[in-house]
Amino acid sequence: MHQRQKKPEILHTEVVAKSRLFQIEQVHLRFSNQVERHYERMKGSNRGAVMVVPVRGDKLLLAREYAAGTENYELGFPKGLVDPGELPIEAANRELQEEIGFGAAKLTLLKELSLAPGYFSSKMQIFLAEDLYESRLEGDEPEPIEVIPWPLAQWQELLDLADFSESRSVSALFLAQKHLNLK
Repeated sequence: MHQRQKKPEILHTEVVAKSRLFQIEQVHLRFSNQVERHYERMKGSNRGAVMVVPVRGDKLLLAREYAAGTENYELGFPKGLVDPGELPIEAANRELQEEIGFGAAKLTLLKELSLAPGYFSSKMQIFLAEDLYESRLEGDEPEPIEVIPWPLAQWQELLDLADFSESRSVSALFLAQKHLNLK
């Protein structure tokens, strides 16, 4: 077991840039050895986010949608922000219905992940969705999301696809594999 270090003291924080989605803060820290550093971090809405690994029969249901960051269509799992007043498990079921047209009778929390914790405070909860039923809700996507059924038995082959590259989807795949005991 590793020994916990004392957290650095926050001497000052200042917003240095702001957009509709994020604000960038500069954080002045003093570490326990008295070394001081300035870091920048992006602060989001702190609402939290979810990603869902939907399993229907012997298939994973993947979503192919446009990603402005990579300027490509990317293959991954349904995801989205938790709405104010909504529980993460409710957000997971809503995102499933908005993005791929299914609800889940069974949702299992697999793990909470962080994305680049040196820069972001945001967390994402990964759920496994089983016992799916057809149900569609209107989402905020600008175009219909293509749903790609993928054989569970061939989960490892997803890792070879160039458009299945988002780290959170890859992590979610491994978490689902562990939970489902796939070989």
